[in-house]
Amino acid sequence: MERKVFQLGDIVQMKKNHPCGSNEMEIIRMGMDIRIKCVGCQHSVLIPRAKFEKNMKKVLRSKDVSEKNAESNEK
Repeated sequence: MERKVFQLGDIVQMKKNHPCGSNEMEIIRMGMDIRIKCVGCQHSVLIPRAKFEKNMKKVLRSKDVSEKNAESNEK
Protein backbone atom coordinates (compact mmCIF):
# COMPACT_ATOMS: atom_id res chain seq x y z
CA MET A 1 0.00 0.00 0.00
CA GLU A 2 1.31 3.43 -0.94
CA ARG A 3 1.87 5.99 1.82
CA LYS A 4 -0.24 9.13 1.65
CA VAL A 5 1.74 12.28 0.90
CA PHE A 6 0.95 15.37 2.96
CA GLN A 7 2.87 18.23 4.50
CA LEU A 8 2.57 21.09 6.94
CA GLY A 9 -0.08 23.64 5.89
CA ASP A 10 -2.09 21.28 3.66
CA ILE A 11 -5.90 21.21 3.80
CA VAL A 12 -7.03 17.57 3.95
CA GLN A 13 -10.40 15.86 3.78
CA MET A 14 -11.14 13.38 6.57
CA LYS A 15 -13.42 10.32 6.38
CA LYS A 16 -15.65 11.52 9.22
CA ASN A 17 -17.02 15.01 9.74
CA HIS A 18 -16.04 17.13 12.73
CA PRO A 19 -19.03 17.76 15.06
CA CYS A 20 -19.37 21.27 13.55
CA GLY A 21 -20.16 19.65 10.19
CA SER A 22 -16.91 20.33 8.32
CA ASN A 23 -14.64 17.50 7.14
CA GLU A 24 -11.79 19.79 6.03
CA MET A 25 -8.77 20.06 8.33
CA GLU A 26 -5.53 22.03 8.11
CA ILE A 27 -2.29 20.34 9.22
CA ILE A 28 -0.63 22.70 11.70
CA ARG A 29 1.97 20.41 13.38
CA MET A 30 3.74 17.24 12.28
CA GLY A 31 5.80 14.63 14.12
CA MET A 32 4.90 11.31 15.73
CA ASP A 33 1.56 12.99 16.41
CA ILE A 34 -0.19 15.35 14.01
CA ARG A 35 -2.15 18.44 15.07
CA ILE A 36 -4.99 19.34 12.75
CA LYS A 37 -7.28 22.37 12.90
CA CYS A 38 -10.89 22.31 11.70
CA VAL A 39 -11.42 24.78 8.85
CA GLY A 40 -15.02 25.33 9.96
CA CYS A 41 -14.73 26.12 13.69
CA GLN A 42 -10.92 26.44 14.20
CA HIS A 43 -10.85 23.69 16.89
CA SER A 44 -7.51 21.83 16.94
CA VAL A 45 -6.92 18.16 17.74
CA LEU A 46 -3.71 16.19 18.32
CA ILE A 47 -3.88 12.63 16.98
CA PRO A 48 -1.31 9.86 16.40
CA ARG A 49 0.15 9.77 12.88
CA ALA A 50 -1.10 6.21 12.22
CA LYS A 51 -4.68 7.17 13.08
CA PHE A 52 -4.44 10.34 10.97
CA GLU A 53 -3.17 8.43 7.92
CA LYS A 54 -5.96 5.87 8.33
CA ASN A 55 -8.71 8.52 8.61
CA MET A 56 -7.47 10.94 5.92
CA LYS A 57 -9.21 10.63 2.53
CA LYS A 58 -7.19 13.02 0.38
CA VAL A 59 -5.30 16.31 0.21
CA LEU A 60 -7.66 19.03 -1.03
CA ARG A 61 -5.24 21.97 -1.22
CA SER A 62 -1.48 21.72 -0.91
CA LYS A 63 0.47 24.61 0.60
CA ASP A 64 3.14 24.44 -2.15
CA VAL A 65 0.58 24.87 -4.94
CA SER A 66 -1.12 27.86 -3.28
CA GLU A 67 2.26 29.55 -2.64
CA LYS A 68 3.32 29.13 -6.29
CA ASN A 69 -0.01 30.56 -7.50
CA ALA A 70 0.38 33.58 -5.21
CA GLU A 71 3.92 34.22 -6.48
CA SER A 72 2.88 34.01 -10.13
CA ASN A 73 -0.05 36.40 -9.55
CA GLU A 74 2.31 39.01 -8.03
CA LYS A 75 4.51 39.12 -11.16
